[in-house]
Amino acid sequence: MNHIQGGVCAPKGFKAGGVHCGVRKNKSKRDLAMIVSEVPASAAAVYTQNLVKGAPIYITQRNIADGVAQMAICNSGNANTCNANGEEIAWEMCKLAGAAAGISPENVIVASTGVIGQPLPIEPIANGVAPLFAALSDHGSTEAAEGIMTTDTRLKEVAVEFPAGGVTCRLGGIAKGSGMIHPNLATMLVFITCDAAISPEMLRKALSADVKDTFNMVSVDGDTSTNDMVCIMANGLAGNDIIDSDDEDYAAFCAALNVVTSTLCQMIAKDGEGASHLLTCQVCGAKTTKDAKLAAKSVVCSSLLKAAIFGADANWGRVLCALGYSGADIDVWKVDVTFRSAKGSILVCKDGASIEFSEELAKEILLQEDVEVLIDLNDGDATATAWGCDLTYDYVKINGDYRT
Repeated sequence: MNHIQGGVCAPKGFKAGGVHCGVRKNKSKRDLAMIVSEVPASAAAVYTQNLVKGAPIYITQRNIADGVAQMAICNSGNANTCNANGEEIAWEMCKLAGAAAGISPENVIVASTGVIGQPLPIEPIANGVAPLFAALSDHGSTEAAEGIMTTDTRLKEVAVEFPAGGVTCRLGGIAKGSGMIHPNLATMLVFITCDAAISPEMLRKALSADVKDTFNMVSVDGDTSTNDMVCIMANGLAGNDIIDSDDEDYAAFCAALNVVTSTLCQMIAKDGEGASHLLTCQVCGAKTTKDAKLAAKSVVCSSLLKAAIFGADANWGRVLCALGYSGADIDVWKVDVTFRSAKGSILVCKDGASIEFSEELAKEILLQEDVEVLIDLNDGDATATAWGCDLTYDYVKINGDYRT
């Protein structure tokens, strides 16, 4: 498997783009994105479990209930959530996009992101769809990635190629997500494309299984968004025999999907609002996978640990504290904790108790941009990884006036 360039346009038959249409006041920011496949594609998605859902979620659920889609449209700057006419606006976006591409509006995935509870005017989108469709290209992934950003400061796109059925297939993705990140069965907004032939049933199976180990293991601030969605379209243009069973080709597809999604997870966590550190927690030696996941997620969610990482303070007691309330079945007197970064690693806790270590070296390790917390529970063989970020002053500044 190789990493390649191109994002969602790396797979055959996909074009993408992004423009500023006027939903956002800042004219230098793209606020409308589109991805189109040359042919109808197998489609699947997972959605936020928040009871308050953005209107586009309901429309997309209905549109891809048959497992088919051919394009996606997304605006930023307004979440189209908690609006009386929200579904009407989301459906109108599907009709506008479909008309521009000459396809049925029922084959459109629609998404919105931004401020909750403010009406989304359709006029800017109606005026922007035709110019956007005209500007689509097979190298427009970056423009599409820019079009879905809100408080993001970094682009999030990735692509890989992998063998299936004796041919080379490609899979790419873009994502947005910086704040309100604590997913449950989906996360933020993620658009994935693939040129492998795979049945809608196997596509749904692969995506549903993957998010449990990737997007559901990310947390920036503990808030599950109303508009979270991960969607994937696979158009079959690579020419492989269709993947319709749990065989070697399906395993190769799942492996490629996992590389793309886990990479996007790290990009999202690293770009957490105000963040200065990517925080990765790796747990090993757990009794069960469930215990490992509970432990890892609890650590990256700890506000106290996140603050300690910001201050480069090797306060390992906060790791133990987070493990203790995680709900995982843990023998705290077996736990080892190590901090690691590009500057090296340092054991700071052995058998659940303090040991002597160099505070100077620990601080140097924690000052690096990417920091890992390695936890050995010494009680089994199960492992898990979770991703988060530190908690900084800027997070409060960003969210103190997010709406205004």
